[in-house]
Amino acid sequence: MIGRIQGNLITIDDNRLLVDVHGIGYELEVTAAALAKVVVGVDLELYTHFTVREDAQILYGFANQAERDLFRVLIRVNGVGPKMAIGLLSGMGTNEFAHSIMAQNVAALVQLPGVGKKTAERLVVEMKDKVAQWIDTESLRPDRTEEKTGFQNEAEKALVSLGYKPQEASRLVNSVFRASMSIEEIVKAALRSGLKQLL
Repeated sequence: MIGRIQGNLITIDDNRLLVDVHGIGYELEVTAAALAKVVVGVDLELYTHFTVREDAQILYGFANQAERDLFRVLIRVNGVGPKMAIGLLSGMGTNEFAHSIMAQNVAALVQLPGVGKKTAERLVVEMKDKVAQWIDTESLRPDRTEEKTGFQNEAEKALVSLGYKPQEASRLVNSVFRASMSIEEIVKAALRSGLKQLL
């Protein structure tokens, strides 16, 4: 099992990275949060999960250990494979996903790529007793939740006005958002993240 990788980032292609580790190039499929923290030509360190199938061997990369651990729980859910799990984590951060599960917020889950109502309901049923460790209780206080949602929505609107598709704007904002950031800071960070992915 390959649990962590450290090396120099050679290329970014959509959500795929090519990382040089002592002369060997490793290809990784990564989450939006992992994409947001990497720059071509700069050394990186990512937690990983290695999957072996009959037709492929795939290395998945994550921004931190918590994200990787949640991925490993997700792929045990009936009907959720690695590709869907990566999409889930790219559409929501670990804390936001855990909060949606605890709140049984099926409507929020079905907004994620590839998730229909039945899958969302299955996630709630199978994950509700497993997500407590990924919840940041401080960020879930009502005043903090309202501020986060409002700031994120405004930042997403700004990106859409600049030509981004709504889903892409949401993904970029979710990948860079921190509770202490202003709307302007969120937009700037999201634009930087989007630019990195194009280079």
